[in-house]
Amino acid sequence: MLFTMKTELAAVLFFATVLAAPGTSQPADPKGPAVDTSFLKQYAETRGFSLGRPQKPKVAPDGKSVLFLRADGKTPRQGLFEFDVSSGKSRELLSPEMLVKNAEENLSAEEKARRERQRVSVGGFTDFHFDNTGNRVLLKLSNRLYIFDRAAGSTSELKTGEDGAIVDPKWAPDGKHIAYVRGFDVYSYDVAAGTEAPVTTGGTALKTHGLAEFVAQEEMHRFSGFWWSPDSKHIAYEEADHTRVETWYVADPFYPGVKPTEQFYPRPGKQNVNVKLGVCPANGGETTWIEWDRTTFEYLAIVKWEEYAPLTIQVQDRRQQRLVLLGVDIATGKTRSLVEETDAAWVNLNPGVPRFNGALGGFIWMGADKAGEQEIQLRDWNTGRLSDVLVPAELRPRDVESVYSARFETFLVYSGGTDPTTRLLYRHRTASRNVNPGGPDDLLTPEPGVHIGSFGKHGGPYTLTSTTLKSMPRSTVFNLQGAKLGELASVAEDPPFTPDVQVLKIGEGEGYYAGIVRPRSFDSNKKYPVLVYVYGGPTSQVVTQAMQPWLVRQWLADQGFIVVAIDNRGTAGRGRNWEKSVYKKFGTVPLEDQVNGLKALCKKFPEMDAERVGIVGWSFGGYMAANAVLREPDLFKAAVAGAPVTDWEDYDTHYTERYLGLLPVDQAAYEESSLLPLAKNLTRPLLLVHGTADDNVYFRHTLKLENALFRAGRDFEVLPLPGITHMITSDPHVMERFWSKTATFFQRHLGEPK
Repeated sequence: MLFTMKTELAAVLFFATVLAAPGTSQPADPKGPAVDTSFLKQYAETRGFSLGRPQKPKVAPDGKSVLFLRADGKTPRQGLFEFDVSSGKSRELLSPEMLVKNAEENLSAEEKARRERQRVSVGGFTDFHFDNTGNRVLLKLSNRLYIFDRAAGSTSELKTGEDGAIVDPKWAPDGKHIAYVRGFDVYSYDVAAGTEAPVTTGGTALKTHGLAEFVAQEEMHRFSGFWWSPDSKHIAYEEADHTRVETWYVADPFYPGVKPTEQFYPRPGKQNVNVKLGVCPANGGETTWIEWDRTTFEYLAIVKWEEYAPLTIQVQDRRQQRLVLLGVDIATGKTRSLVEETDAAWVNLNPGVPRFNGALGGFIWMGADKAGEQEIQLRDWNTGRLSDVLVPAELRPRDVESVYSARFETFLVYSGGTDPTTRLLYRHRTASRNVNPGGPDDLLTPEPGVHIGSFGKHGGPYTLTSTTLKSMPRSTVFNLQGAKLGELASVAEDPPFTPDVQVLKIGEGEGYYAGIVRPRSFDSNKKYPVLVYVYGGPTSQVVTQAMQPWLVRQWLADQGFIVVAIDNRGTAGRGRNWEKSVYKKFGTVPLEDQVNGLKALCKKFPEMDAERVGIVGWSFGGYMAANAVLREPDLFKAAVAGAPVTDWEDYDTHYTERYLGLLPVDQAAYEESSLLPLAKNLTRPLLLVHGTADDNVYFRHTLKLENALFRAGRDFEVLPLPGITHMITSDPHVMERFWSKTATFFQRHLGEPK
């Protein structure tokens, strides 16, 4: 395998642009129109105008302040800030420069990989953690741990061991210790004594303790591998044995003197990581291993051990058609089944549940009703049986955001709404202590847009970070009654324009949600070439009422196009059947919807030239873009495919098998979804763009398609990005040049408005 990858890599670098084959389009005119990239430069340097905006707001335990992270407008390095509830003012508490000279960071390979999984492209402080009082704040910078004392205004560095990367530090609930992974074992730090002690021993790169494995981070969005008990006496930790997993290597040809990076990468039909969960005393000692049927349920998906709650785990079978919530007896390691969710396609993970609250007499769960639609339920802790439906499926709940008690009532805050282009927050009053809720749920966010909340221990104060089609994200603080207390201070640059976006529903039957962006100099007497901005993968959406995602699309439109985005089947917010229509049909169903939605738009809006359509996307969107010109060349006349998955047998298990099934039983689904057999069909201009250091969608994917196209005698272009990972935003200059090249590519192949 390694030899094959190196051979194909050499081929793609040599044949970056392949000679034209008979019957295909002519080579592009190198004298294409110039584009003004000043906006792209500004966009890239400000990380999409996000630098300077408050990030990760957290309400202090006493409710008197809100802490948040923030960079300045153009420097991707975050400091720690405080919003005072009584005065409504913000101030800086701590900057990276106060701790490290010139704020220079030395990131370990483990930290770089973790940030890649979390899609973090900034430096400085990337997270912070309150102790139980809220006075002391734990931060990490350049593989060092610091405690900031808010009352004293002083900072102290923890005297940890020198060997190994420090990962995932967090306070014990009692505020006396801090646990973290150093190297491949869990350690506990006694804050008063200033000493470190191992909790686990014997961890290695092959068998880690306390670290979430690759698919847990990348696909389950579980970034932690250990958990404190609520009484601070025990720690549960994951042991991940990679012995049977394939080792893949990222070798960047731009740096031939650098040793390839090794990665355990589980592929469909191959061996997964062998995961166990153990519980041991917080000061070290014998581990009690948790018992469940790990042969049937090999994925440890979600672990929760929170205040007033027992240890629970959620495990999945490999097909992800069964999800079981298990209650754990930490003394014996025995488990009992509380809830089992099943689906003939797959069961989604909901990290927000279960939620426990003593006033409820049970736990809150997000599960399927009889029709398979998601609803929010109250279940009995002892039996797991359904006690009540708190939020029915017809209200389209998405996530449980908060559960809290105040003034003898218990409240549930959830996100959802019947319009999938928005994300609204609602508050539901539950029946508790003889108080009957009655009436509709409170809408906390009446303005259509995308809203994210952060709630205090008792519901207030709380922050709402909100964005609409006309406004960038703003973070506002409210008290328990919903009165505005102030706004977290922002120093971000504002975009130089507001995108001209039209969101609508198009097509017959269920229809498709779509967005249209016209040039700011739009002339209704002209017909414009059309660019489809696509993602198309399960759950993710591109048609949302949020301003930032439309900025680059507006810039593209200003280069002489009408840019459209369409959410096909598989996307979230439209029910079980809509979402799961893509099961084992990656190659056909999403593209069929893009075609139907596009044709409906072109029919409705005559300014769209259906004879000149291009398509661009990244990751799954790159797969969709390449798929479009290979399967539907009569409609799609050119494509830019960024970091495309071209052969699903080379992507990771947890994502791929969820949607395409298991090999070899479901081989037909993999073949139907592969781009490689379609290479001979290429007759349209295709630009493949891929980072050579990508450890998510490996550069191998573009190499395999390049090889198939080259051997079939097809014409195409390849742009390798040396040293770039899957997260193209990590390098602002590359981000700027990528979109500039995309615009000129389509200008050459689709022409100007007529």
